[in-house]
Amino acid sequence: MEDMFRFADELGPFKIIHVYEPSVDLKAVLVVDNVARGPAIGGVRMAPDVSTEECFRLARAMTLKNAASDLPYGGGKIVMYGDPKMPQEKKSKMLRALASALRYTDEYIFAPDMGTDEVCMACIKDEIGRVVGLPCAVGGIPLDEIGATGWGVAHATEVALRYCDFELKGARVAIQGFGAVGKNAARFLTERGAVLVAVADSRGTVHNPEGLDVETLIMLKKEGKSVLDYPTGEKLDRDAVISVPCEIWIPAARPDVVSEDNVQLLNTKLVVEGANIPLTEGAEKILYEKGILYIPDFIANAGGVICAASEYQGSTQCAAFGSIEEKVRKNTELVLEASKTKGISPREAAVELAVERVKRAMSYRRWSLFSSAPGFV
Repeated sequence: MEDMFRFADELGPFKIIHVYEPSVDLKAVLVVDNVARGPAIGGVRMAPDVSTEECFRLARAMTLKNAASDLPYGGGKIVMYGDPKMPQEKKSKMLRALASALRYTDEYIFAPDMGTDEVCMACIKDEIGRVVGLPCAVGGIPLDEIGATGWGVAHATEVALRYCDFELKGARVAIQGFGAVGKNAARFLTERGAVLVAVADSRGTVHNPEGLDVETLIMLKKEGKSVLDYPTGEKLDRDAVISVPCEIWIPAARPDVVSEDNVQLLNTKLVVEGANIPLTEGAEKILYEKGILYIPDFIANAGGVICAASEYQGSTQCAAFGSIEEKVRKNTELVLEASKTKGISPREAAVELAVERVKRAMSYRRWSLFSSAPGFV
């Protein structure tokens, strides 16, 4: 038990719940990290190899992301153990059991994440109603379908280019992960003149220095195929995307894909973190020392949660996109300017911005998160 709390600090976690329901093979962990700004919004992530530690780190990333985006919500996350490609019927039963088990945990609002989507969220809505990222048919804004996170990544990239020595038009882009975030970031950036030269999924990497057609890649993924089925280009192993020469490199898959062990392979000028915690702290430190600019995850990929918050508050898709553009551009500028003027890394500047907002909210609470007030253990 003590080891579980090695990530605990003055901000959280507020609550940890382990859920087990053997009748549907459900094993899951909920971490509500901080609720000073409001109930926690965070995704439900499904994968065979998730862990409580990963859940801790992702929940904290959501606290920082929501605070940096100046949203009236705290941060939380759920990880579910299982194959996200399982039959939808089985997945739906697991999600309904999860929602039922957490029915009265009203400090947490469900949202989609890796391995879950708006169909999954519709199951949760039917059970308890406390959810965002719903299909249009039940009043939602399907953030993955419209590319909310990718939209934010594109705007963070545009702002970051003010601090780089190249322009977006003609800039080579490589993307690690071609799911909801990666494919939409590719679409928005190529529409602005960038050239997608490499993309990787779980099966491998396709590379063409002359450029890849985004719509063809998207169609392949819709058909359940791999980027390796792209008709032209060089086919490489999955991790080869890290060393592809480019100006803009976007990790949009799992945590810790770049560490101290492989960060030297990056051959880029700008890293825009589309995934949550895709680089280790040590890897980011090395990038900063080498003069390679990076945009931290909870600044660059906040589009999804901004869209989710807009949906929860009853806004339209158009208003959500406007809010994403405004908030992501503003926060990217604030972080990079603070990094430049204070001589600190972008991660330090981003954390400083978010933590200050969280602590300010905590100062207005009657009880601190770890007080002995009634209801706290």
